[in-house]
Amino acid sequence: MADNVCGQAAAWGGEFELADLMVAEVEAVKEATGSRIGPYAAISLVGLRGREPEASKLIERVVQGATAGGQGTAVQYAHWSNAVLMNGLGRYEEALAAAEEATGGTPELFVAMWALSELIEAATRCGETEKASSALARLREQTGGTDADWALGVVAHSRAQLGEGAAAEQAYLEAVDRLGRTRLRPHLARAQLLYGEWLRREGRRADARTQLQAAHDLFAAIGMEAFAERARRELNATGQKVRRRAAETRDDLTPQERQIAWLARDGLSNPEIGGQLFLSPRTVEWHLRKVFSKLGIQSRHELSRALAG
Repeated sequence: MADNVCGQAAAWGGEFELADLMVAEVEAVKEATGSRIGPYAAISLVGLRGREPEASKLIERVVQGATAGGQGTAVQYAHWSNAVLMNGLGRYEEALAAAEEATGGTPELFVAMWALSELIEAATRCGETEKASSALARLREQTGGTDADWALGVVAHSRAQLGEGAAAEQAYLEAVDRLGRTRLRPHLARAQLLYGEWLRREGRRADARTQLQAAHDLFAAIGMEAFAERARRELNATGQKVRRRAAETRDDLTPQERQIAWLARDGLSNPEIGGQLFLSPRTVEWHLRKVFSKLGIQSRHELSRALAG
């Protein structure tokens, strides 16, 4: 399904609003057709976004449902997403266990490759050097025939975590450089975070702040909440105090949300709004829920007051 693929691409590019829209479209198609296609866009997004209750609920539901339905790829996606989530939260033992599930005997090679980098990050934090080294060897084997910056950038920061001294730093610099040439902003921010954390452990606080601040700002802009908090804690450890972001600083309505809100205020139904804007009724409903949340209201009847002025 194109929306599923586009949703994953948007999530990997750090375009979470677009990914949300694609997820809503996928759900609308599934509801209309009775399709059992896996929620690949949704599962990719929740791990990267890092809101634990929301993410864990979806991950658990996918693992249970897809296991019962024999959908091995969806199960693998869920374990990979859980590894991303747990690495963001700094719960490395749980991240390692999830990454091992996603890389061991599962059906999709590309998902296993994604999970190998999560395994390396978690294993090095848990002192499981042998597991990390084995995963790095597998990752190098899988990416040996490519010259893509994103793949080589991920290999570089994975290699750096097992290196020392000048070799480690050169690998981190390579990762930041390569990933900076791609559209994969979450990967770039994570490479900067790992580099900054390494610099802080090396006692180079000023250099660490530069990388950690860049990572924190990019995580915050994207909406990667768990990783932004991890970067904030690291910055604080360097002596640079950074306030925890307010729960929602993105409460302004987007242009599309304003348009939908105005049409709903004028009495149009979800199908009528969708017809005008070329959206499914399910997508309109999703946007309206966001509008209500941002405006602090409960129903359409309150839109006139909330939108006044």
